[in-house]
Amino acid sequence: MDSETHMAGLRRSYNGEPLLDVADDPVAQFTRWFADAVDAGLPEPNAMILATSSAGGRPSARTVLLKGFDEQGFTFFTNYESRKGRDLAENPRASLVFPWHAMRRQVRVEGSAARVAREETEAYFRSRPYGSRIGAWASRQSAVVRSREELDQRYAELAERWPEDPPVPDFWGGIRVVPSEIEFWQGQSDRMHDRLRYRRSAGRWILERLAP
Repeated sequence: MDSETHMAGLRRSYNGEPLLDVADDPVAQFTRWFADAVDAGLPEPNAMILATSSAGGRPSARTVLLKGFDEQGFTFFTNYESRKGRDLAENPRASLVFPWHAMRRQVRVEGSAARVAREETEAYFRSRPYGSRIGAWASRQSAVVRSREELDQRYAELAERWPEDPPVPDFWGGIRVVPSEIEFWQGQSDRMHDRLRYRRSAGRWILERLAP
């Protein structure tokens, strides 16, 4: 079976509810859709694709977990020395995609990125399970390691060092993407999809419909 035959088997038609009644504010609209994704039982509804670029323009994308959102932006936590952390230090712009395929929906966010206040990082870190807190110390994220055994040994050593309450690493914390643009996509039949974009201009949100 050739590649065209394989791809033909993936063709489908989208039949969603028309995207007509939306909130004036994109965060309110995202709140509605996020609640829908949770209520629908989607696996990892807070999983989002984070795209970054180095100072030299080299792109990179990966899946991370949304840990909070409000009028200030969309927050996730990471090792600041990881590739994404280095990218955002060099080029503090990011794009997020929430791929809620089962609901024929997608949300795309573009904006600037900045570290959250240290107090916010500390509060979140202490809310994590003990194993995750040790893991944040044990993994030099994005660095080359010789073996799995090396990782496990480092984890065991740190767990022995801090058997109860590991401190917050200074190289780890939250990053907030402050949106300048948020687009809501709803799949429709015949590829006539709905695309509604909120664009920030002069301190307010402008709502526009885009051709599919």
